[in-house]
Amino acid sequence: MRTASRGPPFVRGGRWRIIGGGGGRCGWRGGEGLPAARVAASTSGIIPGVTEPTREAPSTAEPAPDPLRSVYTTNLAGIFHQLGISLVVSTYQAGKVILVRQDGGALNTHFRTFDKPMGIAADRRRLALGSARAVWMLRNMPAVARKLDPPGKHDACFLPRQVHVTGDIDVHEMAYDAGDDLWIVNTRFSCLCTLDVDHSFTPRWRPPFVTAYAPEDRCHLNGLAMVDGRPRYVTALGTTDTPGGWRANKARGGILMDVASCEILLRGLSMPHSPRWYHDKLYFLESGEGSLARYDSAARTWVTLAQLPGFTRGLDFWGPLAFIGLSKVRESAVFSGIPLVERLEERTCGVWVVDLRTGQTVGFLRFEEGVQEIFAVQVLPGIRFPEILELHDPKLANAYVLPDAALSEVPPEQREPASDSPVAPSPGALTGAPDPFVAAYDRGIALRDRDNFEGAVAAFHEAVGIRGDNADAWNDLANACAALNRLDEAIAHYERAIALRPGFAVAHMNLGMVLMRTGDLPRGLAEFEWRWRTPGFLPFQCPQPQWAGEDIAGKSLLVHTEQGAGDAIQFVRFLPQLAARARRLVLVAPEPLLRLFASADGHDVLRATGEIPMSEFDVFTPLMSAPRHLGITIDTIPAPIPYLAPPAIHPLRLDALRPGPGRADRRPKVGLVWAGSPTQGNDRNRSTHIEALAPILDVPGVDFFSLQVGPRAADVQRLAAPLQVHGLGAALRDWADTAAAIAQLDLVVGVDTGVIHLAGALGKPVWVMLCHSPDWRWGVDGRSDTPWYPTMRLFWQPRPKDWAAVAEQVAAALGEWGGDGVGPS
Repeated sequence: MRTASRGPPFVRGGRWRIIGGGGGRCGWRGGEGLPAARVAASTSGIIPGVTEPTREAPSTAEPAPDPLRSVYTTNLAGIFHQLGISLVVSTYQAGKVILVRQDGGALNTHFRTFDKPMGIAADRRRLALGSARAVWMLRNMPAVARKLDPPGKHDACFLPRQVHVTGDIDVHEMAYDAGDDLWIVNTRFSCLCTLDVDHSFTPRWRPPFVTAYAPEDRCHLNGLAMVDGRPRYVTALGTTDTPGGWRANKARGGILMDVASCEILLRGLSMPHSPRWYHDKLYFLESGEGSLARYDSAARTWVTLAQLPGFTRGLDFWGPLAFIGLSKVRESAVFSGIPLVERLEERTCGVWVVDLRTGQTVGFLRFEEGVQEIFAVQVLPGIRFPEILELHDPKLANAYVLPDAALSEVPPEQREPASDSPVAPSPGALTGAPDPFVAAYDRGIALRDRDNFEGAVAAFHEAVGIRGDNADAWNDLANACAALNRLDEAIAHYERAIALRPGFAVAHMNLGMVLMRTGDLPRGLAEFEWRWRTPGFLPFQCPQPQWAGEDIAGKSLLVHTEQGAGDAIQFVRFLPQLAARARRLVLVAPEPLLRLFASADGHDVLRATGEIPMSEFDVFTPLMSAPRHLGITIDTIPAPIPYLAPPAIHPLRLDALRPGPGRADRRPKVGLVWAGSPTQGNDRNRSTHIEALAPILDVPGVDFFSLQVGPRAADVQRLAAPLQVHGLGAALRDWADTAAAIAQLDLVVGVDTGVIHLAGALGKPVWVMLCHSPDWRWGVDGRSDTPWYPTMRLFWQPRPKDWAAVAEQVAAALGEWGGDGVGPS
């Protein structure tokens, strides 16, 4: 599957992009370089050729019968710091929830006591925790975090808000859907359920081979994967319909199942757990083998990516890394006979970090005493040092959070935002002297997160008026102005932030994107180079130097793609100019782009990421740094359209999908794409839903074809007659297949994704539906053309979220030419 993800248009932090390597090859590492693990060969032999960990993790915990001791690879704290994350981990055997946090150069494990904690669903705002007989709902209150000791240490504090008593249903995995309903894997009753105030739980789905809701654990339903905010895949340990029937074939009775179709996708798995949909791929843990696996939908099988020294259960991702829970597994009948127990006499308990690109372990946290089993592992993005307050914590006595309507009756000196609500006063006993700067700044963040940018600008202006020396506040004020297309103001505010903190990498990068949007490419590209110093971008790490524009006439240059597929397609046009500077050019790109990029001019060698022998090049450059070194301006952007081509021979024939010959043969063929990767930072603004395209689909005399891939491709099934879109589905396996489809179209219409870049690179007429404040490359509001693609036309939202107006504009334009069979000019 293809993805076309970029970072958000303006960010406070960023996201990890990595291209893996190892074993004598080059790889991408974070910041100053992802800290190398100084461990490898444990008794399991998983990481051969290294020594035991050298650090013991300090823990903060209540007195316990068993000591809670752990060790970790020395690079792990650096990885957490670089990614800007922490972990929340549950262990029902020890009765603990563990917060794994980076603390200076060390890793801290912080324990909180719950009764048999199991499933976790968490994000920056909330944390749901399944326990022995109840589900706990906690909310993050940042203002409370600021008042915890030591001052300024914590950046999140989760307070209990509700406890829903379910009874003993053996809560396994949980996840919030798009409507904020909490879905629970109810293992005892063999179903997926949700919660409501009147019932212990409400069954919503069960496997068709289970004939009744009974507390009998008939198939050991245990894992849940969400796709586009809906339950989509589950794992179970069997297809049995008798109490505990799955126990008879633990070694090979496991299944992976599609919730929507009730189809069993895989059989013969060994105790599978933790299915996850990530970057358009379905991963799961084959726990009985101690492995991480990926589902291969084409071959209807699975591919083992990594084998680990423990019972794998609990899985989450950030960037290219998988965070995997390992358990020692008990010496009991439940685990007897599984391959892992036969393979390893001793198993390990901890959290392992695996690079998805290579399958290699890059670090781990291992529990030595007190913890033997891990159930759930979840990344807390953007939270570095969280805290959880237990129900009997004395700090809760004065931790008041009030609704918006009550704020006007709260004395002003007691007000301070305590959560994502801009009007929630902070707890009195924790507040101390009121801080008006913090109140204004937090109000701005909360309003920004609600897309109220006008209100956010006012709040940030208030904050910098109180404390004009705070660079973060100036950066966030600039971000809010940029979201309103007030670009001159944004530039001035970014410059003020940088003047206050010259090394403020995120502000430099944000300034670069706004400058490029205004057309100032030379200065914008220079500022954009600061991206490599932000937490979200990981530079290529190898002994060879990065090219800085010097003479390399006798040298071999490696060019690596970065960010999303759309970025790579847009910037691959610069290869011929780069090739003219070097003796030899090696292009490195993700595998889904390789067949397409074989048609590009300028490269001598084309390699997949992770396949980069260091002997093949002398210097390297990221692809998106190329125009800076080439001295490109807005007037000298090369647009030798087309600069990519579809495969010369391809079996896909769009006309075969149309209803009959004759009249239909002259109807224009229009390709549609309405959504990008959901992991892209601005996807909630740049993507829409297929129903929003109804005015376009109503245009008569046009045949429409879906270029959508991934789960959103199925959206066409929601269309009611007479609206119709021909789905290409599994025919689009990579970007070369998509190019073959586009070549047969008269026009492509879509939101800002890699597909519209590809259409432009192929020289196909393409109309782009843009959100109100789009990515930097589309210029200023109202411009209908772009120097990047001569055949492209831009349609802008007149106001945020107004896709209806854009669809009407496109429909009107389509109606002007659609009926006569003549493509757009």
